[in-house]
Amino acid sequence: MKTKLSALCFILISCIFLFSQCSDTGKDKNSLPKASYGGFDSQIKWGEHLVTIGGCNDCHTPKKMTPQGPVPDESLMLSGHPEKMPAPDVDRKEMESKGLIVTQDLTAWVGPWGISFAANITPDATGIGSWQESNFITALREGKFKGMTSARNLLPPMPWQLFKEMSDDEIKAIFAYLKSIKPVKNIVPQPEPPVSAPPGK
Repeated sequence: MKTKLSALCFILISCIFLFSQCSDTGKDKNSLPKASYGGFDSQIKWGEHLVTIGGCNDCHTPKKMTPQGPVPDESLMLSGHPEKMPAPDVDRKEMESKGLIVTQDLTAWVGPWGISFAANITPDATGIGSWQESNFITALREGKFKGMTSARNLLPPMPWQLFKEMSDDEIKAIFAYLKSIKPVKNIVPQPEPPVSAPPGK
């Protein structure tokens, strides 16, 4: 009786093993499991999720006014501060002396550091079209303009000090998503130094 029971168990285990092997046939061996994309179906979808929860549209997407207030202008998604929109008209000297910060459309910011403008992060040539993945990683890890180690530092309010804590896979997913969106031609203005800065600084 024990021999028959042991044989039956062996046959059952063998069948389960063979069935599991058969069910794997036809799968793409190069495809990463869903868990590799933060639970999403693709790297791009994961990147889209990270961009959404990271609030990237808050500063990098121009706004349009609606009955419910300002909302992101999806036709200009992630294209940065509009090149023809002037900076906020404020007394910059007073702002800088008091350490105050003011913004317009959340794409231009005036503060003690001067004026900063949200970058175009669409895959257009005026955005990140020529960037390599390594540039994007350097920008978020080291806070460097255009992801070049010899470039100036990124200016407030860009919170790269927080984003540098992301994993490499998360940063790569964001970059993959940004490279997949609609390119928008928009030459963002250069930042301006504080009015209290000495000439030539």
